[in-house]
Amino acid sequence: MKDKILKFIGQREKEYFKLARYIWENPELGNQEYKAMDKLMEKLQSEGFIVEKGTAGLKTAFTAWYGGEKSGPTIALLAEYDALPQLGHGCGHNLIGVGAVLAAVSLKESVDLYGGKIMVIGTPAEETDGGKVIMVEKGVFDSVDVAMMIHPASSYESSGTSLAMEALQFDFYGKAAHGAASPHKGINALDAIVNMYVAISTLRQQLTSDIRIHGIISKGGEAANIIPDHTQGRYYVRAKEKDNLKEVIKKVKNCAHAAALATGCTVEISNYELSYDNLVSNAPLSQLFDDNLIQTGVSPDEIHKGLEHGSLDMGNVSQVVPAIHPYIKICEENIPAHTLEFKEAAGSEQGFNLFVKGIQALALTAFDLLSRQELVEEIKKEHKR
Repeated sequence: MKDKILKFIGQREKEYFKLARYIWENPELGNQEYKAMDKLMEKLQSEGFIVEKGTAGLKTAFTAWYGGEKSGPTIALLAEYDALPQLGHGCGHNLIGVGAVLAAVSLKESVDLYGGKIMVIGTPAEETDGGKVIMVEKGVFDSVDVAMMIHPASSYESSGTSLAMEALQFDFYGKAAHGAASPHKGINALDAIVNMYVAISTLRQQLTSDIRIHGIISKGGEAANIIPDHTQGRYYVRAKEKDNLKEVIKKVKNCAHAAALATGCTVEISNYELSYDNLVSNAPLSQLFDDNLIQTGVSPDEIHKGLEHGSLDMGNVSQVVPAIHPYIKICEENIPAHTLEFKEAAGSEQGFNLFVKGIQALALTAFDLLSRQELVEEIKKEHKR
C-alpha cells in the first residue's frame, strides 16, 4: 500500500504544483485568504471529501474529511495558506496547504481498507492572528487523535520546539499641556512609556536565557511642543514554556504599572494579538515521520535535530492533541525564510519537487497510523505523559 501511495502522489504531482503556483501568484494576507481557501476546498470536494467552511467562526477556515464509517483514528493534516505583507509567499504557505490536500487525497484507499478518518483542517492567519488558537479554544481538535503539518525550509529538520508568546499592548494616558508655556500643567505619557522601556530593558538581565522580550513605541505623541497625553507601546514576550511565560508577564506588567505610578499617568494593558503556547513535539510521532522521510530517499544525515523556531500557533494544537511540525527542504541551506529568495523557491517547480518528499512522508506516516492503531495508542500515551 505504501508503494501505491507514493505512486499516486508522483502521478498527481504536476497537477498539484499548478494549484500551489496559483496560490503563490495570488497571495492573500491572514483572514483574507478567500481565493486559496476556495481552490483548496474545490479540490477536496472533487476528490470526494465532505467540506465545510467557516470553521470556528473564521471566514477563511475550513474542515474537510473522508471516511469515518468504519472505526479507527482521526488523523488531521493541517493546511496553511496565508501570505506575508509586501513579500507574498515568502514563508511558503502556498506549499503547506496544497501538500496537506495531496497527502490526504492519497490516503482515501487506505481509509476504505482500514477505517478511521482523514481530515484536512484549513487554518488561516498563522503569520498574524493565529487561526489555530481560536480553533483550539472552539474545540475543533477535540475529536482528533493526531495532528500533523509540514513546513518548507532550507533544510530537513525534525519537529522541534517553539516559544510560548504573548503580544502585549501598553496605553499610557496623561494630560496634554504646552511644552514651553505651561509644561508643569501636563502629565507626560511619553515619560511613562520611556520609563517602562528602560525598566523592561533592565529586567532582561535577571531572566533566563530562553526569554525574549522585544517591542516598539508605536505612538509617542503628536508634536514636540505638546506634552503627550497618550502614548502606546507594543511588545512580544516569549519563553520556552508557557508556565514560565506567565511569571515573566507579571514582571513586565509591573514595569508598566511602576512607570505609570512614577509619572502620574494611568496605563491600560491589553493583548493586540492572540497568545501562542509553546510547541511540544510528540517524540514517537516525530520519529515515525523521520523514518518515513528516509523511506522517500532522504539520507538520515540530512535530517537535522529539531530546533526552536520563534512562536507558532501549532504550539496551541500540541497542547491538546499529539502533534508534529517538521521542516522540509525546498532550496539551498543559505536561504532563510521571509526573503525574496525563499519566496522564489516556494513558487518554483524545483521547490515543489523537493517538497513532495515531505508530502510523501506525511502520507506514509498517516498510513502507518491508520493501519496500525497500536502506534496511535503509544503516541497518545506519550502525549498524556
